[in-house]
Amino acid sequence: MSKKYAIFLTALFCLFIGGFLAANLLTPDRDFSPQENRYLAQRPELEPRDFRLAWPVGDSGDFFSGKFMSDYETYLTDQFVGRDFWISAKAELERYSGKRENNGAYFCAQDTLISRFDEPDPDRVVDDLGYVNRAVENVDVPVYFSLIPGKVSVWADRLPEGAPNASEEAILSQAQETTQAEWIDVDGALRAHAGEEIYYRLDHHWTSLGAYYGYAALASAMGMEPTPLSDYEKTTVSTDFNGTTYSSSGVRWMEPDSIDVYVPEDGIQVTAWNSAQPEEGVLYDWSKLEEKDKYAFFLGGNKPLAVIRTQNDGPRLLIVRDSYADSMAPFFTANCSEIHLFDPRYNKTPLSQYVRENQIDQVLVLYSVANFVTDSSLFVLGQ
Repeated sequence: MSKKYAIFLTALFCLFIGGFLAANLLTPDRDFSPQENRYLAQRPELEPRDFRLAWPVGDSGDFFSGKFMSDYETYLTDQFVGRDFWISAKAELERYSGKRENNGAYFCAQDTLISRFDEPDPDRVVDDLGYVNRAVENVDVPVYFSLIPGKVSVWADRLPEGAPNASEEAILSQAQETTQAEWIDVDGALRAHAGEEIYYRLDHHWTSLGAYYGYAALASAMGMEPTPLSDYEKTTVSTDFNGTTYSSSGVRWMEPDSIDVYVPEDGIQVTAWNSAQPEEGVLYDWSKLEEKDKYAFFLGGNKPLAVIRTQNDGPRLLIVRDSYADSMAPFFTANCSEIHLFDPRYNKTPLSQYVRENQIDQVLVLYSVANFVTDSSLFVLGQ
């Protein structure tokens, strides 16, 4: 290699590095990434107390403990210029190199993305099941319990061959065997319709069709008559839904999902709590269809508490739940006078107190398997 050529390569390399440095300095930081559907790390600031040094033992400040540098590295990664492009490019390279997974999401048959299900903490599972049992002991109304399997189980035939996953079926069996609540099998109801589009391909939730089959199994087991699917008219409200798995995977080559609804809004009143004060809510928030997180169309997204009131006679049903229930709750409006949607992640009211004060007739604890085994808020059930 000639000296001139070596100088040229060195200059080119410095220009390349310097160009990225300049671009990162000149590009404004972003608060939120629509593609990843999450808030991005912001520049950490140092304060005098961060330089505290506790030696040889003790609690050092952020600078000497390494926390500041760790936070700054996260900030640089999140704010790197062209981040969305590089994430997409990485996923494309993984695809063309023959790999079938990126960032914990498998590239599956039928243009489907499925998140890996990792082995849960067995102690956490035992604790959470214990909280459900305590709820049974603490209230004087029937308590029903069900867990919703994910695509990783019901659509396992779409997974790449040999894709490693923990067993959701083992969690379902453990829950059924140990619960003191009335167990309801939603897994079997979904598997009976596995050939239909019961989950979104690019999101972790079930579709409105999958939610209907879940509702039908739950309502039947709880002594209600489920409305036949044929009585509903399906309406497609969006054909451009790229969900959570799409956001985390980096995949940008798959066609988006559609969002359908079956239940009309007429005659239904919703009250929601985002804080201590109630506000008027909605069964469907049409403005969310213009945003990235289109699943928030159902009930306007995560709420600590939402109460749906209908014009029907029927029980007051309390559903202790995660976001899967948002798209299922509309179906219960045909059977219940009130549906109370209680999310323990944001609502720490003792369950027994809520049941008593709101004259609840039935309690349903309904979670996806993946959320149930990682939720740290279920202790509310035992209070």
